[in-house]
Amino acid sequence: MDYRRLGASGLQVPVLSFGAGTFGGQGPLFGAWGDTGVNEARRMVDICIEAGVTMFDTADVYSNGASEEVLGAALQGRRQQALISTKVSLPMGDGPNDAGSSRSHLIRACEASLRRLGTDYIDLFQLHAFDAATPIEEVLSTLDDLVRQGKVRYVGVSNFSGWHLMKSLAVARQYGYPRYVAHQAYYSLVGRDYEWELMPLALDQGVSAMVWSPLGWGRLTGKVRRGAPLPAVSRLHQTADFGPAVDDEHLFRVVDALDDVAKETGKSIPQIALNWLTTRPTVASVIIGARTEAQLRDNLGAIGWALTPEQLAKLDAASFKTPPYPYAPYYNLGDFTRLNPPLFPAPSV
Repeated sequence: MDYRRLGASGLQVPVLSFGAGTFGGQGPLFGAWGDTGVNEARRMVDICIEAGVTMFDTADVYSNGASEEVLGAALQGRRQQALISTKVSLPMGDGPNDAGSSRSHLIRACEASLRRLGTDYIDLFQLHAFDAATPIEEVLSTLDDLVRQGKVRYVGVSNFSGWHLMKSLAVARQYGYPRYVAHQAYYSLVGRDYEWELMPLALDQGVSAMVWSPLGWGRLTGKVRRGAPLPAVSRLHQTADFGPAVDDEHLFRVVDALDDVAKETGKSIPQIALNWLTTRPTVASVIIGARTEAQLRDNLGAIGWALTPEQLAKLDAASFKTPPYPYAPYYNLGDFTRLNPPLFPAPSV
């Protein structure tokens, strides 16, 4: 297993992490993801730790806390072998203070997560979304308190825009509060928007990406095909509207390229899609999920080998989309690129 430094911190994390969103199985969204119980979860954790996948990601909102409870039970007796990442800020009730990143909610949410996880500290504590109603100074001072109390080791965010993240980093620097070292963001071969602003910001500021839904919300499994209906067993039947949208023609162009590379490498389509992500700048860890042991073992086969430059170029070209304004000038204003060179120039196809 390859380990990478998480942002501008000293913490080393595995390049693959395990997402426990399939644990618990409550509600219309998370129930469709999976309903893994404690015994199955222990087996999944066994396989992960044996493979060096020692970071486990969850959130309080996953199955209304059941995911954290199952993960905590599965890790009982081996907490020191694992890194736990969890997220808070999304609604956990109907009360006025049951969501967001206020001091009131963050403290209660952290303590509740600690109880459900059966631990006295969280390795990476992340805000699941930006709270525009709470001053950033209040958010960061509360996180500072949690770090000083030993309840939290490192802090990060998820689903922030560029200005959300940059303003937060500026406030942290001004007051000496803990800096966000991770941004859990959507990134895949059919969703490369992360590259337009968040990736350059992350490179400049030392914030690593932890990638969620690396298989395009279940579309890059190899089962979704041009001209064919969704397979009968697919969570997309229940969850497509919850996740990021994908244009069908773009999707099938990427799948065609993945098919070509699969034939050349003898690897599965998910393995190729995951491996591609591990080559991208700022990516520290790709979060894999699985409902079955077979799915987990297949995903673990995404590392330990390398795509060729030609194969990477084929995938880059198939997945490329011209960015919108103001990012498009990086690609089509000629000499302007002397001032702002693109991370990934438009492929010549």
